[in-house]
Amino acid sequence: MLTIDPKKVPVKKTYGLMVSAVGPRPIAFASTVNEKGEPNLAPFSFFNVFSANPPILVFSPVLRIKDDSEKHTLENVKNHKEVVINIVNYDMVQQMSLASTDYADGINEFEKTGLTMQESEVVKPFRVKESPVQFECKVNEVKPLGDKGGAGNLVICEVLRIHVSEDVLAEGEKIDQHKLDQVARMGGNLYSRANMGVFEIPKPQTTLGIGVDNIPQSIRTSTILTGNDLGKLGNVENLPNETEITEFLSENKLVDYVKESSEEKIHAIAQEYLKKEEVRSAWKILLAKNK
Repeated sequence: MLTIDPKKVPVKKTYGLMVSAVGPRPIAFASTVNEKGEPNLAPFSFFNVFSANPPILVFSPVLRIKDDSEKHTLENVKNHKEVVINIVNYDMVQQMSLASTDYADGINEFEKTGLTMQESEVVKPFRVKESPVQFECKVNEVKPLGDKGGAGNLVICEVLRIHVSEDVLAEGEKIDQHKLDQVARMGGNLYSRANMGVFEIPKPQTTLGIGVDNIPQSIRTSTILTGNDLGKLGNVENLPNETEITEFLSENKLVDYVKESSEEKIHAIAQEYLKKEEVRSAWKILLAKNK
């Protein structure tokens, strides 16, 4: 394993390793204004949600590595404590990328990118009309993490208004993740398109799972079943009883197959059930072999 002491390598190398390892990262497309009231628009992938009550978003413009200088967005949120954070979807990802160009102060990135300025309700910075979700925020605090190139500056933003396009809404005013078609940053020039790789995992909080430690050792130490498979098996509240197992084997004509098959084959069949999210069926065939 490669081991690196960040103090002994250039900041650029540390930065590259971190942004390649930690991802995909959501993108804060931050709209601000300078002291003259001129608009600025720039993306930041050091970004996330930190609280819902109060509603808090945090993003971090780093100091430029080449000369330790502040980016225009950081200057703006220090001088005018308001920002609109716009969520980026696939339809606007190229325009968002263009906005990351290091234009001179006062240059309007809305014009450069062809994106549309939309007036906000309670803050001065404009919203990006094309963005499917927009957060109007006041800046509660800007916390510097250092004074050299690469140092982050936590911009702690309290959400005052949320605007969501009806095009991405599902029933109950919930956001449909597939319709949102969000993109995220990875290392180098790479991005991730969320709805191309969306999968579901039931939250453990909804059930009191038995845990992997309560799975029989012969299953837990399987050479076929993966850690993810064991995680699914450990998330059930209780195990099938003998009646359920017998009925399952009979209905699926698996009685003789289970008797004649090796443990590895049974684990492989169980794994197929797990891939289809039929966790209880996987348990039934595993326990049938263990009886």
